[in-house]
Amino acid sequence: MAEWFAPKRYGIGAGKPISWQGWAVMIAYIVLIVIAGFVLPKSPLVSFAILISATVALLIISGRTTRGGWRWRWDKSE
Repeated sequence: MAEWFAPKRYGIGAGKPISWQGWAVMIAYIVLIVIAGFVLPKSPLVSFAILISATVALLIISGRTTRGGWRWRWDKSE
């Protein structure tokens, strides 16, 4: 699979996006979070469902498309 995110320098997980696909995923995530914020006053349950769904999707996508995968890193030189 293509590499959309750089790995974090320290710790586990993804860093910032390194391709247009990664940026598109991040922008879509932010848009969904903003939409959930507007829905929140009307229906907290729907807003919570949007937040959880969007976050899980972001974690799955970034986990599969991070260069070198997710593993514990101590430094960039590793």
